[in-house]
Amino acid sequence: MTKWLLAAGLLMPLHSIQAAQDPEAVYNRVCSACHSGQLPTAPRMGDREAWTPRLAKGMETLVQHVTQGFKAMPPRGLCMDCSAEDYRAIILWMSESKPGP
Repeated sequence: MTKWLLAAGLLMPLHSIQAAQDPEAVYNRVCSACHSGQLPTAPRMGDREAWTPRLAKGMETLVQHVTQGFKAMPPRGLCMDCSAEDYRAIILWMSESKPGP
């Protein structure tokens, strides 16, 4: 029984690192206001040239910038119900996705 509890305890953190929200839905609800071109300093979705230097800073730095606010980025990116895992997923989704028509 102890082995099963230990195994469950080790696997639970793996489950919790997944984003709770769909990155595309969060982008459409909150992020697109700035990241679809209305704010020239915000990297656009799918603009690899703009995202590359930002991603080079490391994901933890980017999540910190979103959480605390950085330059024109408002604190929490105005997504008050997003977790750090959600931010990671949204950043990756925006940096890799191609914009729609």
